[in-house]
Amino acid sequence: MDINWYPGHMTSARRKMEQDIKLCDVIIEILDARIPISSKNPDIDNLVGDRKRLVILNKADLADGCITDAWIEYYNKAGIKVLAMDCRNRKQTLKVNEAVKEVCKEKIERDRRRGIHNRAIKAMIVGIPNVGKSTFINSFVGKVSAKTGNKPGVTKGNQWIRLSKDMNLLDTPGILWPKFEDPQTGMKLAFIGSINDNILNLTELSQNLISYLKDNYCNILQGRYMIDEARTDAEILYDIAVNKKCLLKGGEPDVERAAGILLDDLRSGRLGRISLEKPVSKNE
Repeated sequence: MDINWYPGHMTSARRKMEQDIKLCDVIIEILDARIPISSKNPDIDNLVGDRKRLVILNKADLADGCITDAWIEYYNKAGIKVLAMDCRNRKQTLKVNEAVKEVCKEKIERDRRRGIHNRAIKAMIVGIPNVGKSTFINSFVGKVSAKTGNKPGVTKGNQWIRLSKDMNLLDTPGILWPKFEDPQTGMKLAFIGSINDNILNLTELSQNLISYLKDNYCNILQGRYMIDEARTDAEILYDIAVNKKCLLKGGEPDVERAAGILLDDLRSGRLGRISLEKPVSKNE
């Protein structure tokens, strides 16, 4: 599948981010733990430059735990501070305060030598659409400070939010990049809901997901939908429609509706903890 989605507001959001990033001490980059590579906007590296960075692997509760551990090791070896968490869990998000202080310890010490004490760190939060930035902010603050929604494009503009006496956070809209060089990137983003479903062929997308699950999580479809995984991807989607009683007038199975159910079951975790990417060493 060749998927690209770059609404006009993302261009202006990128320009605004480029201006505001100069005001910030550290960048908090939120990635989806299920697809850390595909959910990473390559433009962010160019915008961030040599500024300090903290990576959060969000939705770790939906990802395969063993694979998430491999990603943590991957980032640690690269010298990048990383936290894996479920951003809806406030106890987990509160760990970010200490992690930011650790990342910014050189700056804090430099301020101390200059006689500047307790100056709040300015952090910018960045990430693609629907990765959980606003959920993280609300969980950290303990109240609704940013709009959230289970669809991409909820946050439209930049806003400063006081997270604590030690940190001010600049929330930014989720932005993608103009063209995905690898078609697999667009497909994985579509799997997790970072692409607007209205522009997608959900039937084709779901059949691709079925193929991946059969290869990497054998019997997970059989256990969830009571179907035979030995059948073709199209036949399995048909069987899911029958199992879930998704029927059109006349009793014909509604495979498009079944496709939506399958994708929703993946995104919500009802299929189980599933990762769609593994770290690859330079030698592979």
